[in-house]
Amino acid sequence: MEMQSRLVFLIGSPRSGTTLLQRMLGSHSQVHTHPEPHLLTPLAHLGYYQTVEKAPYDHINAAEANRELVGNLPGGEADYLDALRAYADTLYGRLTEPSGKQLFLDKTPAYGLILDFLERLYPEARYVVLTRHPVGILHSFAHSFFDGDYQRAWEFNPIVARYVPAIARFLRETKAPHVHLRYEDLVADPEAGLAKIFDFLGVEHEAEAVDYGEHQHIKGSFGDPITVNKHSRPVADKAEKWAGDLAAHPENLRFVSQVVEGLDPADLETWGYPAETLLEAVQRAGATPTRLSAVNPYRLKRKVMLAVKRPVQRNTLGLGGLLRKVRYYCDVLLRA
Repeated sequence: MEMQSRLVFLIGSPRSGTTLLQRMLGSHSQVHTHPEPHLLTPLAHLGYYQTVEKAPYDHINAAEANRELVGNLPGGEADYLDALRAYADTLYGRLTEPSGKQLFLDKTPAYGLILDFLERLYPEARYVVLTRHPVGILHSFAHSFFDGDYQRAWEFNPIVARYVPAIARFLRETKAPHVHLRYEDLVADPEAGLAKIFDFLGVEHEAEAVDYGEHQHIKGSFGDPITVNKHSRPVADKAEKWAGDLAAHPENLRFVSQVVEGLDPADLETWGYPAETLLEAVQRAGATPTRLSAVNPYRLKRKVMLAVKRPVQRNTLGLGGLLRKVRYYCDVLLRA
């Protein structure tokens, strides 16, 4: 069976519940998965599609040479995609073969920002798209890594402004096989959500997959292992926790209101959250501040990384220049 027909991509922004859904789908006897392989994002930035300037490395000359090389291939871009697909197929296939399972599921949230490339590369793969209330995403991001500071989280990464339009456009325009679920619907009735996905994937419905905590999963460095490990199956009681938190903090509500006003109503409609009802949950919620999570290795590691990265990005205290010098000397010393 061609590898493309065995591939499933789980598309969703960070903090939207994709790790939870991955655990459930990976509990199926015919679905193999691995924590966020990030296999395809580098391929999207090799330069042919003129996106190399957005990549975190300097390959300008290589990009120009790459486009020239592809221009001289007999089949042009089609040959280029065949080569990239062969690379990815080899790795996906060899990850899947030892499991003996039919499908491989790749859940890497960053793919939500390279969907044009991904669909070119794998137009016949199947796509499971998970969307979550945009304010729920921002709330989770702020409380996971920024101690509940929405504005600081937004300044570091305007996460919903990046992912909402990208995924909405994909949902409206894609010709690839896909199914769309909302996170809130999934946790409210996970059995129905899984039945819909398994039917789409053409595999037998295994109701016990909803109890993902009863199954073995590959552990990795990516994805949120803390929140998903607190339970053995989805829970719905915290789906609108963000509303109570905003009701308790009017200053955060004002900031979030400005954020959502900047989102295209058409994109919000496509995601499944109409603009006119987006903040209604705050009105019916009691003022319930979100308690900050206890420190754990996962969040501590990421908070340290973000705390260091912020002054480097802004070149505060000259750290950017200092680290560039350190990297230069390390490159020189390691080159041999």
